Amino acid sequence: MASSGRLSVLVRAGAAVAATALLTLASVAPSSASTELNGLWGPFTRCPVDDPAMLAADGATDVAICISSGSASGSIKLGSSQVPTGRTDLQAGVITHSNGTSTVVSPAGGALIADPAQLPGGLLGLMCPSDIPLVSDICRQLTDNTLNRVTAKVQSVNTPTDFKLLSGVVQGKPILAVPVRIKLENPFLGDRCYIGSASAPIVLRPQNLTTPAVSTERFDPDGTANAAGVLGRLNAVGADQGDTAYAVPGANGCGLLGALDFAVNLKSALPSAAGNNNVVLADASTHVAMFQNPASAVPDEGALLSQYWHAGVR
Repeated sequence: MASSGRLSVLVRAGAAVAATALLTLASVAPSSASTELNGLWGPFTRCPVDDPAMLAADGATDVAICISSGSASGSIKLGSSQVPTGRTDLQAGVITHSNGTSTVVSPAGGALIADPAQLPGGLLGLMCPSDIPLVSDICRQLTDNTLNRVTAKVQSVNTPTDFKLLSGVVQGKPILAVPVRIKLENPFLGDRCYIGSASAPIVLRPQNLTTPAVSTERFDPDGTANAAGVLGRLNAVGADQGDTAYAVPGANGCGLLGALDFAVNLKSALPSAAGNNNVVLADASTHVAMFQNPASAVPDEGALLSQYWHAGVR
C-alpha cells in the first residue's frame, strides 16, 4: 500500500520533527495498558490523545501525531554487568509546531513500559564474592534461589528528548534520547535499589543498527485499512536498535540505607563512562499515526485525532 506520494506527505509533515528535540513526560492518558484498538490503530494503545496540549493542536501551527516503538527482548550492558530487558513499549504523542520546534506528550506512567527480566547469576553474580563483611555474610546465605534471584526492570524517568522522525526509517542515526533507570529487586536489595535516578538517569539514544523495512498505509477513523482513508501510518520494522554512547551512574538505595550500593558498584564497575556500555533492542517495530493531510483537519486536528482514536477502541 506504500507509495512515494503517500510517504512524502508523511515525511514532509515530520520534517519539523526531524530537526528538533522532543518527547516530554507527564500527562494524562486516555488509555491504559489493557486498551485494545482496532486495525491500524493497534500499536497506539497509550497515545495521550486526550491530553490538553494534544487536543489544542489546530492542524496548522500545531500538528498532533502518535508514536509507538516496541521490541520483544534485548539487553543492556551497565559497566561489567549485562542486564536482559523484557518486552519494551515506548509510546507518546508529539506536537510539531510551525516554527520548527516540537513537544512530546507522554502517557500517564511514563513513555516507556518494560516487562521485568531475571538478572543472570542473580545476587551472586551482582555482588559476590566480596571481602566486605556485610556482603560476604549475605553471600553465604544465598543457597536459596529465591534469595539469590534478582529481577531487573527498565523504567522511564524525566523527559525524553531529541526525537527525530526521519532517523527512525534509516540506519545509524539516533532516534530519540530517553532517560531511564534500572530497578533491581531482591529481598536483600530491598524495593528501592536502582541504577540511575531522576537526577542522574541513564540516557539511551537508540538508533537502527540495520535499515528497517519502511512502508505506509492509510486507514479510516475506526482503524480499518482504506487506501483513501483520512489517516496515515508510517511503519519502520525489522531492525535491531542499539546505543553504545551512554554513561551509567552508580547504584543507589540498595539495601538498608543504601548499605549495599558500594558492593553493587564495585562488582559492576559503576559508575561507567560512555563507551563502556551497550544496549540492544531486538527486532524493533516503530509506527507513527497522523492525518494524511493535517490541513484537512484545521482548526480541530488534535480534537479530531482524539475522536478518531476513541472510535478505534474495541
